[in-house]
Amino acid sequence: MLDTQKLPPWFKQEIPDMEKVRAMKNMFRETGLHTVCESAHCPNIGECWGRGTATFMILGDVCTRACRFCAIVSGRPLSVDNSEPENVARAVQKLKLRYVVITSVARDDLADEGAGQFAETIREIRNLLPEVKIEILIPDFSARPENLKIATDARPDVFSHNIESVARLSKKVRPQADYERSLRVLKIIKELDPAVMTKSSLMVGLGETEDEIADVMRDLLSAGCEILTIGQYLSPSTEKRHLPVERFVTPEEFAGYKKLGLEMGFRSVMSGPLVRSSYIAEEGYNECFAVAGK
Repeated sequence: MLDTQKLPPWFKQEIPDMEKVRAMKNMFRETGLHTVCESAHCPNIGECWGRGTATFMILGDVCTRACRFCAIVSGRPLSVDNSEPENVARAVQKLKLRYVVITSVARDDLADEGAGQFAETIREIRNLLPEVKIEILIPDFSARPENLKIATDARPDVFSHNIESVARLSKKVRPQADYERSLRVLKIIKELDPAVMTKSSLMVGLGETEDEIADVMRDLLSAGCEILTIGQYLSPSTEKRHLPVERFVTPEEFAGYKKLGLEMGFRSVMSGPLVRSSYIAEEGYNECFAVAGK
């Protein structure tokens, strides 16, 4: 097992604007909103909060699943907060965001698995700020077309669902999810709304091979995925339920993944040690249009 307390030098980051970070933290505490930045122990929280950006996490902060890479608490969720969509829209307005990412915990306890809350949040933001671009990052909704349709009908600009790992490691990494089911989610989204951009994310450093990474890329492209992010897996804790880091992937290797992904046909690939699915998401969106304009 690697000593993950000693991160390689390429993980070094600049000290963020702590005044902005404190202001962001206070705003979320006052509104009762959650961010995946905090709940998932994202390493980019200082950078993102320091420039006034965050990924909103709706439907509470307790997940019905227990993925072995994730820091979010697993258990019995609270009831759905009907005021949450409006509160998110107000926060987006206060932060003066041009691009917003909305994600959620898994809610297998709900009939629609949370799809309706995503749709209502999109509508509230659009009503208040029609010019804002909206990306949603969903759990798999059990790949049920009726639930995915609820979210696609709300017309997000980017519809994201993460594959997370290579096929061989999928059950180990996400015991309650499924590699093929995630691919079906992306395929169904494209069938329901061919115009929406689709996106997925892959973690590396869990013991996957180069060939397996290429296989994931091919599978995602076959499912209609257009935007891909690749980042280094970092274990949230030393608890037994969290998988250890098998190796630290070098920046040069990440550059190679980006080159390969673009050559294979993705419209945008963001690849680096600190890249996460929602990290500087607006850049991936803008890259798609730059590629289309060539």
